[in-house]
Amino acid sequence: MSRPDQGTVTHVDTEPDPLDRIDRSIEIDAPAERVWGLVTRPGWWINQGGVDPQPDVRIDGDTTVLTHPTYGRFRLQTVESRPTSYVAYRWLDGDADAGTLVEFTIEPRDGGVTLSVAESGFSRLGKPRADWLAHRTGNVEGWGSQLQVAKTHVEGS
Repeated sequence: MSRPDQGTVTHVDTEPDPLDRIDRSIEIDAPAERVWGLVTRPGWWINQGGVDPQPDVRIDGDTTVLTHPTYGRFRLQTVESRPTSYVAYRWLDGDADAGTLVEFTIEPRDGGVTLSVAESGFSRLGKPRADWLAHRTGNVEGWGSQLQVAKTHVEGS
């Protein structure tokens, strides 16, 4: 279901820069409902190698604010949700209103699901290209490890 104040995700056929998007996926041997339970927790991917069972999360209007003891404060808005297959968040950059779009897709397969993540919008953060590319580079590495964290967490549940 979409949030009435946020609408739905508008997908753009052409990105302004070919490096604007990260796509990663992993096969998880668990039912979609269990994976859904994880990916619908805003900011579950902000951790130190394992899903935090009790993150410091508060709601501020239409924004979820997650405070991590090491990494600091993160602001996320749920943009669209279609149980149990798709959820999208706007991961706001610092205190700006701009942010990247983080989309999780769960696709059934024999023995479990494929969990995919796409993060896009780096070039629209209002930063010089070198700065947003550096931001993106950290997230390319991060999504690979966070999908493995998701797999370990969900398969161990």
